[in-house]
Amino acid sequence: MKRRFHQLDVFSAVPLKGNPLAVVHAADGLSDTTMAAFARWTNLSETTFLLPPTDARADYRVRIFTPGGELPFAGHPTLGSCWAWLAAGGEPRAAGLVVQQCGVGLVPVRRDGARLAFAAPPLRRSGALAPALREQIAKALHLSDAELLRDQWVDNGPGWCAVMLRSAAQVRALRPDWAALGDLKLGVVGAQAPGEDTAFEVRAFVPTLAVNEDPVTGSLNAGLAQWLIGAGLAPAGYVAAQGSALGRAGRVHVQQDGDGVWIGGDVAPCIEGEVQL
Repeated sequence: MKRRFHQLDVFSAVPLKGNPLAVVHAADGLSDTTMAAFARWTNLSETTFLLPPTDARADYRVRIFTPGGELPFAGHPTLGSCWAWLAAGGEPRAAGLVVQQCGVGLVPVRRDGARLAFAAPPLRRSGALAPALREQIAKALHLSDAELLRDQWVDNGPGWCAVMLRSAAQVRALRPDWAALGDLKLGVVGAQAPGEDTAFEVRAFVPTLAVNEDPVTGSLNAGLAQWLIGAGLAPAGYVAAQGSALGRAGRVHVQQDGDGVWIGGDVAPCIEGEVQL
């Protein structure tokens, strides 16, 4: 049957500069096999399927697939799915706040004008990386151990670990050994030079998900923000750049307040129509 379809660019106010997302509306009745097959067919980092919530507190439910399988949570699919749900006429229960149901539970999404921001979910794993893991990361990035200034688990569902380098320029220059990364989901962050319009440069390496590098990554930035702000390495509000090495210009807006850490970004519609599924 025909179902409404959007393809969006997330973390960018203009098309072609963020992270693409495919969204299938009214996905009731689609099997797990069909969802997975369609996600492989789109060949995007994520494809989502909108469904009625099964939790009375939620406004909608979403399932998130990569070409390699299903995820319990991901950031840019959260913002893009929320945008698509609203664009299709969705009316949230609470003014200015949308509640998404997904594999990690309920995720609040704020509306701030045209920009959306999701509440960073609690970390499932934090703390320093094991020495053997640091060694693997340094080898895969062609760096010495001393060049990894800091490290941390920042896992809020996908399994992220992260390292900090001395500068954004060093982050942009990385050319990883994908085979040496193995099954890691690795985030790398470095501070921008003074005078730049962003505070950090971020890259996300995920060879096990059939995309070696994710252009702009909400879940990683959520975990990074909780680490960096909590450790005093970043202010309560900042903007991170991601995707520069891929020719993108993603911008992730981070803000900590009394309700937690919020990860915001713009969404640019690119394609709208119907898909036969």
